[in-house]
Amino acid sequence: MSDNIYESLTQLGAKTPLPNTPEEAVLERVPNPKTEMEYCVRFSAPEFTSLCPLTGAPDFAHIVIDYVPGEYLVESKSLKLFLGSFRNHGAFHEDCTLEIAKRIMEITQAKWLRIGGYWYPRGGIPIDVFYQSGEPPKGVWIPEAGVQNYKGRG
Repeated sequence: MSDNIYESLTQLGAKTPLPNTPEEAVLERVPNPKTEMEYCVRFSAPEFTSLCPLTGAPDFAHIVIDYVPGEYLVESKSLKLFLGSFRNHGAFHEDCTLEIAKRIMEITQAKWLRIGGYWYPRGGIPIDVFYQSGEPPKGVWIPEAGVQNYKGRG
């Protein structure tokens, strides 16, 4: 095995176009350098966008992803490109939120994952979507998501 744990990465350090669809997006992973420790990693995407699958109108969300890594970490540039690939993707809020969780779980084999999709109103109704893979590992500090219930979210 090579000493360069980053040699398999294809997007980091290179000009990489935004994938056209989430299916085309490549999520990459790197070995977790601290497998002997359990800790929480948080990604927050306050400007997530997708499209309504029926009208094509844009939808906006604040996505918060917390996970406790196992053997692998998700590489952050590939995650940004993956999230950006939803920009022209038509799907309901639930599908977008859960597809993100599914793909991260698949690539990282995380010990635990929680995602909150805090969607801005569509038709005057905000739709928030939450998923958690199970009970979090004992002793791991997992802070509150910190996103307020809708009151003109700001």
